Amino acid sequence: MLRHLAIIMDGNGRWAKNRFKPRFFGHQEGAKTIHSITETCVKKGIKYLSLYAFSTENWNRPKKEIDFLMNLLEKYLHEQTQTYLDSNIIFKVIGDISVFNSKLQEKIHHLQSITAESCNGLTQILALNYGAKDELRRAFLKIQNKNLPITQESITQNLDTAGIPEVDMLIRTGGEQRLSNFLLWQSAYAELFFTKTLWPDFGSDELEAMIEKFATRQRRFGAI
Repeated sequence: MLRHLAIIMDGNGRWAKNRFKPRFFGHQEGAKTIHSITETCVKKGIKYLSLYAFSTENWNRPKKEIDFLMNLLEKYLHEQTQTYLDSNIIFKVIGDISVFNSKLQEKIHHLQSITAESCNGLTQILALNYGAKDELRRAFLKIQNKNLPITQESITQNLDTAGIPEVDMLIRTGGEQRLSNFLLWQSAYAELFFTKTLWPDFGSDELEAMIEKFATRQRRFGAI
């Protein structure tokens, strides 16, 4: 059963470069793909969709590109607020957003709050300033501060994804075949799918074909 789908959205920059356009153009088109893929997940009855939007390592990119991404995110949250409400989508962010400017943090918290109160459909999880190693570090600090024993259960309950089921299916677009520090703990038994399609070109037909293939895989979780 596919409850939780995770996607590493890779290839925006190369998509733009192939069209002799700046990387910014690829990020803009990639934001449109987020909308269409989320709609497909709603139609397919998927309950959780996690999207890798900005990693802890992405700060190594040029400042001009980072500034553009932050502005694009703020604009996206503003423009899509009504869409989330109309589509009954719960919006959630994982990662350490304390480094973002106060205005962006406020928009994130506001959208999380109003969709949590008003919606009960798909939960769209946006990973921002997220890295699985950093998430585990922060989880261990929480466990230490609570004076809890270190168990698999206590770790799971103190991750950013506490209360969310583990990843069933993980897709990476753009041709690379690695996890890049995304949901490492939660993806221990995820079925992995890789495609050469760059994120702005990734469409509903390809996603649905992957979901059909996922349904044919036997998931034993270590058993026979």
